[in-house]
Amino acid sequence: MGNEQVAPETKGVMVKLLATVDLGPEIEGMERRQLRTRMVTFEPRGVFGPIHDHIGRPVTVYILQGTITDRRNGVATDYGPGVGWPEDRNTTHWLENRGTIPALEISVDIVTQE
Repeated sequence: MGNEQVAPETKGVMVKLLATVDLGPEIEGMERRQLRTRMVTFEPRGVFGPIHDHIGRPVTVYILQGTITDRRNGVATDYGPGVGWPEDRNTTHWLENRGTIPALEISVDIVTQE
């Protein structure tokens, strides 16, 4: 099994909602869907876990400060400022800040409203 299987629970992470758009009135077939933008702050040694997928919730991420390690498929990939990546239906992962300064990311996703 990959490293992800023992991913710790979320700790040292703060999520701030920046904006939302109700997609139902904007795009046919997108009822109950929302475009959401958040700023996520990872304190040093902060973790966004446990392992999770993005089936039905695609995301794009952009790093503003620090380094975030994305752990998926047994591989740890570091992303620093000015770099982004997608998270799609094939993504199963967890994230952490192994650095000594807070890491900040902007996360934009589509979620289903309940």
